[in-house]
Amino acid sequence: MMSYSCKTTLIYISFFVCLVFAACNRNKKVDVSNIPVDVKVERFDKDFDQLRTKPLTPQIAALQNKYGTFYQDFIERVIKIGSTADTNYYKNLHDVFAGKAYTDLKHDVDAAYPNTDKLDAELTDAFRRIKYYYPQKQLPKVYAYFSGFQAQTTIGDGYFGIGLDLFLGANSRFYPALVESFPRYISRRFTPDNITPRVVEGMAREDMFPENEQDNSLLAKMVYNGKILYFMDQILPDVADSTKIGYTAKQLKWCEDFKGNIWGFFLEENLLYETDFQKIQKYLNEAPFTPGLGDDNESAPKLGVWTGWQIVKQYMEKHPNVTLPQLMADRDAQKILNEAKYRPKNIKD
Repeated sequence: MMSYSCKTTLIYISFFVCLVFAACNRNKKVDVSNIPVDVKVERFDKDFDQLRTKPLTPQIAALQNKYGTFYQDFIERVIKIGSTADTNYYKNLHDVFAGKAYTDLKHDVDAAYPNTDKLDAELTDAFRRIKYYYPQKQLPKVYAYFSGFQAQTTIGDGYFGIGLDLFLGANSRFYPALVESFPRYISRRFTPDNITPRVVEGMAREDMFPENEQDNSLLAKMVYNGKILYFMDQILPDVADSTKIGYTAKQLKWCEDFKGNIWGFFLEENLLYETDFQKIQKYLNEAPFTPGLGDDNESAPKLGVWTGWQIVKQYMEKHPNVTLPQLMADRDAQKILNEAKYRPKNIKD
């Protein structure tokens, strides 16, 4: 009897040590320095500016040859001056460069981004980590442009585009005039350190793991968003949680302090299986706060997204043998919730 008890204890301890060791390995930043990926952001904005001073026909041909489908996408979908086949195409291009607005914006973009060395290094590390987990993934070329505040990021056939004019810094002189399109709670994140997280998030959402249209319950959307943020955790290990989700430090702390109340609210209001988007969108979309929770509008927004992130993290902590690709391929939100055993308590309780 004694030997059986000792054996059981040893097995239990060994299993516990294995779990701890596996969890530690998951949290350990993997070395990706030898993965042969080197990102160099191509400055389409500078090449595009050549249209201002050089003969249009040969310069357009050069841009089309260098940038492929991105050039046409930029003209037609980003700055929206019509098709390259339109009779007014050359005039529309001339009008883009004619005003003071273009020269002012070009000045500020050039001042903020005289080069992209820091961004190149950040994207290189992130793309190497994507290759570490997904060796067969074809990585996009990265182009930088400015669009007159039309598009912060774009994704297309073999490319990812970055609108530098929407990453000029929270105090850019342009953003106060754009408050109707970009309220302060949005534009405060228009900073250089947000570029790489937005690239990784855009690739995850739009290219690698698009959301399934049939997953329309709040729970499904919570877990989907939680998986995207967990993916970002692995690809951007040095980026702050607040930057990944777009919170202030105060909002992140509020969520941590009241996570028990947040979860209790979702349960008490029977929201997990709600599919009416009008009822659940306020727990998923950008906003200054979440109506109905917290005092004096101090609650964080996107509480469904944040809670989904915590569920996924707890699920992965309890399943150290589940790989990142296996997690991202798993569409069973209910199983992930059940096996996470998510039962949070307020920090202050």
